[in-house]
Amino acid sequence: MSQDSATTAALIIPALNEEAVIGDMLRAIPPSIFLAVIVADNGSTDHTASIARSCGAIVVQEPERGYGAACLRAIQALPAGVEIVVFLQADLSEDPAEAPLLIAPIQNGRADLVIGSRTLGNAEPGAILPHQAFGNWLATALIRLFYRYRYTDLGPFRAIRRSSLDAMNMQERNYGWTIEMQIRAVEQRLRIMEVPVTYRVRAAGVNKVSGNLRASVAAGIKIISTVFRLWLSRRSASRRGTQSLF
Repeated sequence: MSQDSATTAALIIPALNEEAVIGDMLRAIPPSIFLAVIVADNGSTDHTASIARSCGAIVVQEPERGYGAACLRAIQALPAGVEIVVFLQADLSEDPAEAPLLIAPIQNGRADLVIGSRTLGNAEPGAILPHQAFGNWLATALIRLFYRYRYTDLGPFRAIRRSSLDAMNMQERNYGWTIEMQIRAVEQRLRIMEVPVTYRVRAAGVNKVSGNLRASVAAGIKIISTVFRLWLSRRSASRRGTQSLF
């Protein structure tokens, strides 16, 4: 993967048993966009890691299963000079060629966090299943209710300023990762944008969440519980601050 001297963005790709598609996904990344491409192998039992290395990616290992755990491990491996971090799924459901759409508003000083919105963009039939659509609606509705901010999506394809990411002190190690980031962004009054992106049916392999009802329910519970946990934590901190004035 070629690099440009002006490039300050790095790409993080959590991956679990994606040998059927990881090579095609990495080869689809346009050259000169990223300073580094990091694949966080989340305990794969196939050839995901070796294929990723052969395509020029940096591979880090995170045996603890969980999307957030994989992302946190990859963040630790970011090289010096990275100012923007992009997160992308490994299954080619998102188009890596659209990464500049997310990076540009941050580079231009117009945003700190840019979410690739599947709702505003073009989702292939069958790419977002009904229970996914409902869960996405419910989660964004809760953010709107508790935080007075309107998101259209919890899309995992996103870009964030490195300094803003560091300040968030992200904690979620599983399905709550994406919504924690979006709530933290509101709490910290970051400049947030959503841009339309393409969303496709995964190119190959098995969907770890939406293709499994039990996993989908677990993900939904975790996402919703994360909203309530962060909201209650915020209320508690606010009350302590008020009491300290007297």
